[in-house]
Amino acid sequence: MTTTATKPNPLLIGEGLPPFPEIEPQHVVSGIQQLLAELDTQLTELEQTVQPTWEGVVEPLTEIEERLTWSWGIVSHLMGVKNSQDLREAYETVQPEVVRFINKLNQSKPIYEAFKALRHSEEWNRLDDAQKRIVESSLQDAELSGVGLEGETKERFNAIQLELADLSTQFSNHVLDATKAFKLKLTTPEEVAGLPQSALNLAAQTARQEGEENATAEKGPWVITLDFPSFVPFLKHSQRRDLREKVYRAFITRASSGELDNQPIIQRILTLRKEKAHILGFENYARLSLARKMAPSVEAVEKLLEELRQASYDAAVAEHEELKAFAKSKGAAEADDLKHWDIQYWAERQREEKFAFNAEELRPYFPLPQVLNGLFSITQHLFGVTITAADGEAPVWHEDVRYFRIQDHDGNPIAHFYLDPFSRPAEKRGGAWMDECINRRKMKASNGDETTRLPVAYLTCNQTPPVDGQPSLMTFEEVETLFHEFGHGLQHMLTQVDYPGAAGINNVEWDAVELPSQFMENWCYHRPTLFSMAKHYETGEPLPEEYYQKLLAARTYRSGSMMLRQLHFSFLDLELHAHYDPDGNETAFDVRDRVAETTTVMRPLPEDAFLCSFGHIFAGGYAAGYYSYKWAEVLSADAFAAFEEAGLDDDMALAKVGKQFRDTVLALGGSLHPMSVFKEFRGREPQTEPLLRHSGLTPAT
Repeated sequence: MTTTATKPNPLLIGEGLPPFPEIEPQHVVSGIQQLLAELDTQLTELEQTVQPTWEGVVEPLTEIEERLTWSWGIVSHLMGVKNSQDLREAYETVQPEVVRFINKLNQSKPIYEAFKALRHSEEWNRLDDAQKRIVESSLQDAELSGVGLEGETKERFNAIQLELADLSTQFSNHVLDATKAFKLKLTTPEEVAGLPQSALNLAAQTARQEGEENATAEKGPWVITLDFPSFVPFLKHSQRRDLREKVYRAFITRASSGELDNQPIIQRILTLRKEKAHILGFENYARLSLARKMAPSVEAVEKLLEELRQASYDAAVAEHEELKAFAKSKGAAEADDLKHWDIQYWAERQREEKFAFNAEELRPYFPLPQVLNGLFSITQHLFGVTITAADGEAPVWHEDVRYFRIQDHDGNPIAHFYLDPFSRPAEKRGGAWMDECINRRKMKASNGDETTRLPVAYLTCNQTPPVDGQPSLMTFEEVETLFHEFGHGLQHMLTQVDYPGAAGINNVEWDAVELPSQFMENWCYHRPTLFSMAKHYETGEPLPEEYYQKLLAARTYRSGSMMLRQLHFSFLDLELHAHYDPDGNETAFDVRDRVAETTTVMRPLPEDAFLCSFGHIFAGGYAAGYYSYKWAEVLSADAFAAFEEAGLDDDMALAKVGKQFRDTVLALGGSLHPMSVFKEFRGREPQTEPLLRHSGLTPAT
C-alpha cells in the first residue's frame, strides 16, 4: 500500500510527539525505506564535507541519528506495546536495512577521523565535560562497531550484526507467542480453591475475553495464563498442587519446543557473539561488553557477585529449611520433598502467619490513581517539581495510556511522559520498562534564537488491569515496579544536559543505569509516602498502622533467597559470555546446571528451559550485563543511605539531599563517568554495607 500525496506517511514527520492513531503497519516498510534513502544521502554528503569541529561533525551527525531514532523508535515501541502479525512482518522486512545503515554510520572512516582530529584540535579545550565525553564515547563506539575493519572481515562482522538483530527479534516474538499460547480453563470451585478475589476477577475477565460470555468470578469458568498478573497469584494461592505443577511446568518450558523453540537461537546467538568479540580483538564477549561499562573487568564483577553470594547463600539455605519445617507443621504431605511449584505457595502461607497479613489484603489500599498521587508527591518533595495530568494533549496508542506534564517550581514545563500501566498479554510483551520518546536538546530556531526541546519518556508496566468497574488495585510488588520505572524516567526527564548524546540515560554506562530506578523503590517504604497513597479505594480509610509495620517487617522476608536468585541469573549470564565455549561439548543448559550448583538451593528441573525465555540477555541489552542490577543496587542503596543519614523524618534535610541527588545523578546523565557523578553526590566511592543492611543480611550498625 502506498501513501497518497494528501496523506503523508506519519513515520516521516520526524519531530514532535508521534501521531500514534494514524500509524498503521503498512506505513512501516515504505516509510522506513524512504527515510533510510534520505539519510544515506545525508551521510554521504556529511562524509564529503565533514570538519573536525563540534559544529562540523557532532551536530550534523546528531541530526541524522535523531531522525532515525524518532521514526524507528516509534516502530520499536509499537512492537513492544501493540504487537501484531502485520507489524511483525513489516518490522522484520526493514530491520535488516536499518541495521545495515547503522553499521554504515558507525563504521564511517571520514566521521571517525574527524572525531579523532577534534580530540587533538585547539577546540578540544573549549568543549565542556559533556561534549568531551560525547566525542570520546563516539570514538570508542566506532571502534567497537568495527570502524577499523577492512574487506572480508568487515563484511563478516556486518553479517553477524544483521543476524544477531534478527535472532533477537525472533527470540522475543517466540516468548510472547509461547506465553500467549498457554491457557488453563478451570470450571469447578474446587479447581480455584485458595485463589483470592482479585485473581478470580481477573481469571473470569480473561475467560470472557476468550469467548466465555457468561463467566463470572463467583461461578466461572476461569482462565489462568502465563502472564504475570495471572501466573504469580496462581502459584502463590492455588490449593491444587497438581494445577500449580501444571502451570509451573508450562512457565519454565516456554519457547523451548516446536515452532517457537528458542534453543537453537540461543546457541547461534552465543556463537555469533563469541565470533564478534574475537573479530574486535577481545578474548570473549563479556570483555567486549564491559568495555563500555562502569565495572573495570570481568574479575571485578565476579568478585562483587561472589561477595554477595557468600552473604546470601547460607541465609537462603536456612530460609528453605525453615519453609520445609513450616509446611511440615501444617501437615503438608510434601513437606519433606518440596517441589518448585510448592515454594511460592508455602512461602506465601509462611509470610501470612509470620507477619499476620497476606499481600492480597493490601490491594484495596493501592488503587493506581492514589499510588500515582503518592509517587508524584514524594517526587515533588525531593526534587522540587510538580506533575499534573495532561491527558488529551498527546495522541496515544491505546485508550488506557495516560499522558503527564512535569513542571519546575515556577510552573514552567520541563518534561512529559506517557504511562501505559496495564497488562495486555495478546499484544504487549511482559515486564516493565522505560524508554525514550524524545530527548532533551538545545535547538536553534531559524531566527537564531535558542530553545530547549523538552524530553518525553515512555513508562510501560504490566500490572493488574481494572476489573469489573473497580480501578486497578495493585499488589505492593506492582507499586514497587511503578516506582522503579519512574526512577528511570526521572533520569531521562530531569536531565540538564543539552546534547542528546549525553542527555538523560544516554551515554550512561549500562551497569549504572539502574541506580535511580532502584533508588526510587526505597520510597515505597517511606512512612509519609506510603500513607499518602495507601487509602482504601472504597472507604478512603488509610492503611492500618499494623499493616505498615508488617510491611516493614516483611521487607527482608526470604531476602537471602531473593538475592541468590538474582545472583544465579548474573553468574549464568557472565559464565555464558566469559567462559563458555559454544563450539565445545557443553550446552548452554549444561552451563546453567553447573552454575546452579553454587547459586540455587533447589536445582532446576531437568526440563527447566528458563534460558529460552531469558529475554534480558537474548533479546534485551543485558548480555554480559545482567550483573548490572546488583552493581547498581550497591550504588542505589548507598545513595539512599545518604537520605537515611540526613533523617527520613526531617523534611528540610530530605529536600536538601534530594536537590543534591537531582543536581548530580539525575541532572548530569551521561556527561560524566558514573563514578564521578556518584562521588559528586556522595563525596566518596560506593560501599556494599548499605545494600547488605537493607537486605537484612548483615547486622545493622
